[in-house]
Amino acid sequence: MTAIDLPLRAGVRGAVSAGRARLGDREVVLARCDPTVRRGALTPADGDTLADAAMHAVEARLPLVVTIASSGADVTEGLAASFGWGIAARAITRCSGVIPVLMAAHGPAVSGPALLLGLADHVVMTSDAYAFVSGPQMVHQITGVVVDTDELGGAGVHASLTGLAALVVPDLDAALTAIGDLLALLPSHVDELPPVMATDDPPDRSTPELRDLIPSSSTASYDVRDAIRSIVDDGEFFELRAGWAPNLVTGFSTAAGRPIGVIANQPQSIAGTLDIPASQKGARFVSFCDSFNIPLLTLIDTSGFYPGKDLEWRGMIRHGAQLVFA
Repeated sequence: MTAIDLPLRAGVRGAVSAGRARLGDREVVLARCDPTVRRGALTPADGDTLADAAMHAVEARLPLVVTIASSGADVTEGLAASFGWGIAARAITRCSGVIPVLMAAHGPAVSGPALLLGLADHVVMTSDAYAFVSGPQMVHQITGVVVDTDELGGAGVHASLTGLAALVVPDLDAALTAIGDLLALLPSHVDELPPVMATDDPPDRSTPELRDLIPSSSTASYDVRDAIRSIVDDGEFFELRAGWAPNLVTGFSTAAGRPIGVIANQPQSIAGTLDIPASQKGARFVSFCDSFNIPLLTLIDTSGFYPGKDLEWRGMIRHGAQLVFA
């Protein structure tokens, strides 16, 4: 478990602790929710601790990292607990586009805490974590549908259907390691360039293997990740949200030692065409890279937008325009 070197609000009791810490080689502001304290239920004081952590991160220009395992607002505190959650949400929102906000879900994230995950730039979930705003009992009472926590909001659901989970890992230590690996490719704040990485891969090398990758038949497909690995430094590609909207590949790598964002159509999935999830995935990724001074490598192999009445009715124009705007 990552240690907090400089605590914030150390004398305040509750499920949330916060302070400065190190993940890999990077200093961050780390806020941790302890699920052993009243199942991580958030009191008004916990909301203030989260808010203070977010505000300190913005002022210090350090990435904000939050671990969440919470049953929701503490019902014994009444409306004050919901107000505390709102204070935290407002403070985290103010971090958006200024510092990277990364979260790890390693247990339940119910109601308000689930929405906090939605405010993060990237979320790593452990395989046993789950998140939803309305639980199985509420779903059954209102809709009559019987569903368990994993089917409703398990890590697999958020990795493949909702796009909330950028990565799924076995446990909290692995989640913090993954966040540390991601931070190594990001600047600490909006006014900083990403760090330059050491590499022995010549930036001017040729890539003759790309000729063999592209099939001669127009009906055949290939894995665009092979093309990405051919182009970037040392064949290293850190893919995010691989299970969601697989027709569009997004992730980070380096070129000439400089971090880049990669966005590419994936011919192996619906011929690389764009639908609503792919448009949402691409738009948010491009906006994140734009906010934090990360150049983009774009690989295009698509016939355009996937056709369908259902897609048009669900707002393909609006969501497609999100990607165009980004």
